[in-house]
Amino acid sequence: MTRPEQDDVTVTACPDGPLLVRGPARLVDGDGQEIERNRATVALCRCGGTAIPPWCDGTHKVNGYRSGDPA
Repeated sequence: MTRPEQDDVTVTACPDGPLLVRGPARLVDGDGQEIERNRATVALCRCGGTAIPPWCDGTHKVNGYRSGDPA
């Protein structure tokens, strides 16, 4: 396995949980406005239940979110 470069971006879909974004990805909202990141790795909500969109707050654990079979 090769080691990721510092500028590489990876997105990992956690089973029944958030998308983990690692690296210098630029995030924008639906209006095209950049979303400020304060960390090198962020967790994006997939369940739609978070109180702090777009970030995951763990709500998927209590609302029964299931991501389905991996593609």
